[in-house]
Formats: sequence, C-alpha cells, structure tokens
Amino acid sequence: MTEELVKEAGEIPEIKYEYLDHTADVQLHSWGNNLKEAFEQVGIAMMAYMTEIDTVEINQKHEIEAQGDDLEGLLFHFLDELLFLFSAEPFLICKKLVIQEFDMESFRIKCLCFGEEFNLAKHPQGTEVKAITYSAMQIVQNPEKCDIFVIIDI
Repeated sequence: MTEELVKEAGEIPEIKYEYLDHTADVQLHSWGNNLKEAFEQVGIAMMAYMTEIDTVEINQKHEIEAQGDDLEGLLFHFLDELLFLFSAEPFLICKKLVIQEFDMESFRIKCLCFGEEFNLAKHPQGTEVKAITYSAMQIVQNPEKCDIFVIIDI
C-alpha cells in the first residue's frame, strides 16, 4: 500500500516557500508558476512549520475540499481544512499536496493530501499553528509567477 501511495503521489516538488518575521505570528510566503502550485506550496509551508517535513513519509492519503466566497476566502478555508486534518483524527502531517480541482468560478478546491500520522517519536515538534488569519493576506498573480502571503496564528 505504501509503495502504491508513493508512486501515486509522484515526486516531491521543489520548495517554493519561506517564513517571514511578523509580530507574534509568522507569515508564510509561497510562490509557484501558477495559482494551483502556489496554493500547494503554502499548504506544505504550513505543515513544514509544524515539523521537519523531511521526516514525513507517504503512507496515507486523504482528500479535502474547500470552498470560499472569493479567492482569499478559498485560501483561508483550504489552509483551515489542512489544519483540521492535522489537528483531528487521523492527525495527518502532509508531505505533498495535489490539487485535483481548482474551480475559479465557484472558488472550490479538491485536494489529495499525502503523508502520515503525526508521531512525536518520529516527527520533531515544530511550532503549533493555532489558526489561519485574513490579516495581511495577499494573493499576487502575474503571468510568470504567483505569490501568496498569509499570516498564521502560532
């Protein structure tokens, strides 16, 4: 089963995110060649803030869906769904995200989440993410690059 999931997940993408200092919180900055890639990267950035992502293996897969009233709302709900996946059964820490559906008209996402159950014996505990915020949220789209900035409450 694990080998099948690793094959289905495919190669782990290049890291396209960073952490920016912010008073009492942290700002995630991700980028990609398109909006889909930037969303996937910001999701992994949040996961990597909670543990060392290199320690995570792919042996589980879950699907999440998120919907918003606009693009910022979609980003908020997408990250919130990922945080819920980590915070509740099965306590999944994701190593790779694959957005299968990205509907810009209805602001809806379906995403496959590949990873494993968080285990303190295996995964170093990073900083707990308490919530996603709308504060200073930015989605900057250009023809050659898309950037996302979002502050998470830690």
